[in-house]
Amino acid sequence: MTKVALFVRLRAKPGKEGDLEKFLAGALPAAQAEPQTPVWFALRFGPTEFGIFDAFPDEKGRKAHLNGTIAAALMKRAGELLSEPPKIEQVDLLASKVQA
Repeated sequence: MTKVALFVRLRAKPGKEGDLEKFLAGALPAAQAEPQTPVWFALRFGPTEFGIFDAFPDEKGRKAHLNGTIAAALMKRAGELLSEPPKIEQVDLLASKVQA
C-alpha cells in the first residue's frame, strides 16, 4: 500500500510549455524503472502550469525517488524550463485506489 507521496507544481517559462510537456512525458520510462515508485503521474493544469504526483510505500521509497534520475534531470533543466523553482510538497496518504 502507498503511504507517502510527493505533489510537485511546475510553472513553465513563456515559450517553454511544449518543452516541459515533452520532458514530463519522456520521464515515464524512468518512473517505470523505479521499483519503489508504484504510482506516478505527470499533470497539466493549464497553459503554463504542470505537475507531478507520485506515491510510495514508505519514506525510503520517497527519498530514493527524490534522489533519482527524474529529480536530477528536472533540476538540471529547471533554469531552462521553469519560471520559478519547483514547489515540492511531501504528503501523507490517507487512502488510495489505483486501478489499471
